[in-house]
Amino acid sequence: MNSLLLTGGRVIDPANKFDSIADVLIHNGKISAVGKKLPAPAGAGTLDAKGKIVSPGLIDLHVHFREPGQTAKENIASGTAAAARGGFTSVVCMPNTTPAIDNAGTVALIHERAEREGVVNVFITGAISKGIAGEELAPIGGLKKAGVVAITDDGHCVQNNDLMRRACEYAKMFNLPVMDHCQDYSLVTDGVMHEGYWSAALGLRGWPAAGEEMIVARNILLAELTGAKIHCQHLSAAGSVRLLREAKQRGVTISGEACPHHFTLTDAAAAGSEKFWPADGKELAKAQGKQLPIWSKYDTNFKMNPPLRTAADREAILDGLADGTIEILCSDHAPHCDYEKEVEFDYAPFGITGLETELALSLMQLVHTKRISLADMIAKYTVNPARLLNLDKGTLTVGADADITVFDPEAEWVFTPETSASKSKNSPFFGWKLTGKPVATIVAGKLAWSEQREFATA
Repeated sequence: MNSLLLTGGRVIDPANKFDSIADVLIHNGKISAVGKKLPAPAGAGTLDAKGKIVSPGLIDLHVHFREPGQTAKENIASGTAAAARGGFTSVVCMPNTTPAIDNAGTVALIHERAEREGVVNVFITGAISKGIAGEELAPIGGLKKAGVVAITDDGHCVQNNDLMRRACEYAKMFNLPVMDHCQDYSLVTDGVMHEGYWSAALGLRGWPAAGEEMIVARNILLAELTGAKIHCQHLSAAGSVRLLREAKQRGVTISGEACPHHFTLTDAAAAGSEKFWPADGKELAKAQGKQLPIWSKYDTNFKMNPPLRTAADREAILDGLADGTIEILCSDHAPHCDYEKEVEFDYAPFGITGLETELALSLMQLVHTKRISLADMIAKYTVNPARLLNLDKGTLTVGADADITVFDPEAEWVFTPETSASKSKNSPFFGWKLTGKPVATIVAGKLAWSEQREFATA
């Protein structure tokens, strides 16, 4: 069908500062009209969105789909299916694949696979350095011409400050943001969890918060020096938030993102007991009549990079999201095979899946706790990442691509391995009773995923 009418939903479009009960009409893959009681064209599909939120299609600017080279963990088909099930219409893939995305040929390969097998929009980042080895710059101009939307060595961090400076200078020339995984190897060394009480109690090698904060400070100085737009990925430490806040107040072109696991959990989770939940998490669960899960000690699904940190760090991330210091939410979706995670904590890879749970966790920790408004949360998943990456997405403006997410912010559900579309099952949130669930994910006017599978016809 060429037309689709979404009726009676609460339409929230932060890009246009629109928040009202309204209908949305889609025609030929574009937004045709937004208003009250719009007539349905003959033969148009209809979706009753009463009691639901209708927003621009959500964007996750930080995912790992492992293609090419690591497709036992995830591929574009399964990764985009998980994104659609999570309510996301656009994703941005990181370049730490095998081989790394450091040349135009690999970019073209992923574009072709995404066009053929993806069910949502797939954007691509290119590597800062060849082979993401941090030794020699990748061909940044060629990557831009091939269609990358940013450069990053995510999964690795460029340690050579002069190389990073030159990357920023080239990136500014080509109007590309630089996204950086902030990790000083000389401070972090071989740490596997946050350095503090619990690393000592569990006998695990510690990873100090200063290992992140050092690179955040470096990036602020380079943004001031070069004028490049630098984005600090998956912030986890209180000091990082403080540095970012002070720099933004001075007008530095620096930004940051946060992931739900860092503002939901703390390092105490690796100890495996309900009593180590953050206090407000306990109160929220009690108010919702829910039981908190009990985890096993040394569960490798709590091993991620950067690591879960203290309750004070978690609170600082929440404060940074509330006051606008951190403008973007994302998952850092990092799938791994079961056998890779089913080893000793020291030897397990870092990372968890997140595309299917991040909307609910963000609603639970940010909106239902009244830390931020629903419109602000939606902005952090739509117009803000679109603005950073210069994407023509994240809006319901008439004429824009009809990428739309419909979700119920109050729906309760349980996340299970059986309901996950991802190839990998490395999530600490299985068995959780979550609040907030996508109802339909629409990409270019077509149904990418929906609970009801098909629309009624006018």
